[in-house]
Amino acid sequence: MSDIKIKITDRDGVLHEVDAPTDMNMNLMEVVRSYELAPEGTIGICGGMAMCASCQCYVKSDHDLPEKSDDEEAMLAEAFFVEDNSRLGCQLHITPELEGLEVELAPEEG
Repeated sequence: MSDIKIKITDRDGVLHEVDAPTDMNMNLMEVVRSYELAPEGTIGICGGMAMCASCQCYVKSDHDLPEKSDDEEAMLAEAFFVEDNSRLGCQLHITPELEGLEVELAPEEG
């Protein structure tokens, strides 16, 4: 089993350093849910299909991330609180290259 360390700042501003498995085909949204870093029903509402922006996060580290898909671009175009470094957590798959990734969860849309 190969885990990587990821730093996630939750919506209350609390920093969590978590272990994320690279061998389970998980994405960042699923990691946030598995560690319960956001209240139930407030993240990953669409189940990871890039059809809502509840898992939006801000990438704080300088990682070379995969390009945004058209679906991700379209969702972010309609989302609230979007920044230049916004990504949908469901579209960031956990790979060894993401070791040390730092993200902050975007505020809940309200």
